[in-house]
Amino acid sequence: MLGLKVENEEGCCEVTEVSKVEGEASINNRKGKLIFFYEWNLKATWTGQSKTGVKYKGTVEVPNLSDENDMEDLDISVALNKDEPDTPLTALMKTKGADRVREALGSYVGFLKTEFTQGMILPTANGVAKPQATSQSKAKMDKTQISSSSSTAAPVNTGVKIPTCKFTLKDKFLTSPADLFRVFLNQEMVQAFTKAPASVDGTRGGRFRLLDGNVLGVFTDLVFDEKIVMKWRYNNWPSEHYATVSMTFVDLSSATELKVEYRGVPENEEERTKEGWKRYYFEAIKQTFGFGARLL
Repeated sequence: MLGLKVENEEGCCEVTEVSKVEGEASINNRKGKLIFFYEWNLKATWTGQSKTGVKYKGTVEVPNLSDENDMEDLDISVALNKDEPDTPLTALMKTKGADRVREALGSYVGFLKTEFTQGMILPTANGVAKPQATSQSKAKMDKTQISSSSSTAAPVNTGVKIPTCKFTLKDKFLTSPADLFRVFLNQEMVQAFTKAPASVDGTRGGRFRLLDGNVLGVFTDLVFDEKIVMKWRYNNWPSEHYATVSMTFVDLSSATELKVEYRGVPENEEERTKEGWKRYYFEAIKQTFGFGARLL
């Protein structure tokens, strides 16, 4: 949550302090099945500045972050401090700000499920896997971990050595970085713009399967509203060969520039990959969500 920013024509707001983190998180292994438990009561401070330079301060509270509630069901309470005059920035925090907080906490939950299963006996299709090198059955998170969580996703085999290429695509979307960022990580939104069934775990280390299994991959790094890095492949590429796709979101105030860098794409698949991204990602997203803009 710490450092989350939102802005509109009225000004900008930022979460500047996480003042209370009460609760715990634990992971238990029961008969080869991992059971996740977490329950948190959070309070943070936000500061805002209007376009005229007037500064404001308020609070954000999340009393019910737990495994029993979906992210959509979180109670995110945003308030302006009592000694502050009314400001439209409060509404900004209650809408876009609350969405950003929800995204941050969703990433934490994904982080909990990937990073803190290290050393546990993990369930597999054929029984249970051997425990990893270190053993940890309970993960208690402190204020630093929940306010600025970062982890390294499990490595993905990039496959056999074949001639590959690298290239970059750019496009512009008439929406905010936050909204565009969410499109790539939300399963329902992915199914909407691809017009096909999809499986998307939009967390660091989460896997995705799009276009009836024609596109596969895993998210290896997520920086809110700024960057998505993934291992990505067509299903007919050489076995276990993945390209690295890095997406950078640039806020242009009235629009978002998306810069996508591709590394490790098989040379004979360069044009197909370019056209596929332009057609099934860029143009499809614009048409589905109304983010249309001229190509750069």
